[in-house]
Amino acid sequence: MRAVIQRVCEARVLVGDEVVSSIGRGLCVLVGLARDDTEKDVDWMVRKLLTLRVFEDDTGRRWAKGVKDLNLEILCVSQFTLYAQLKGNKPDFRDSMGGDEAPAMYADFMQRLRNAYDADKVKDGRFGAMMRVQLENDGPVTLTLDSPATKIENKQIVELAEELHSDL
Repeated sequence: MRAVIQRVCEARVLVGDEVVSSIGRGLCVLVGLARDDTEKDVDWMVRKLLTLRVFEDDTGRRWAKGVKDLNLEILCVSQFTLYAQLKGNKPDFRDSMGGDEAPAMYADFMQRLRNAYDADKVKDGRFGAMMRVQLENDGPVTLTLDSPATKIENKQIVELAEELHSDL
């Protein structure tokens, strides 16, 4: 799972001329799903988004508080293009989760995020729609996160296979 996180003063998502979601101060998160993502990736990302310290505290100390600490809002926008690889000058999306699996995985991610926080403070775009995202950056602060869960498991499997092979 990949997230591009922007600290915002406000953000909103439009589909056509309709505002489908909007938030005040908080995080605007572009969410990409990789073809090998699992529930472990979802859980890791939910935990990180809620505890990531990108806000100042009451004394002005930077990087001291997370969105949950300050009771702020989160706007998530599905973004399959985050896993694009360039093939010449054209994007190739083979690393993105396919259209059959992605809607359910994204819905699960959103539900887990709402369950772990305050459902009224977690907003969403419209999965699969052509959306316009409008935001006012705060800082600006922009971070990219990749979930390690699946990658760690794959690495452990390779290490175990190598260990077994060396015993033969």
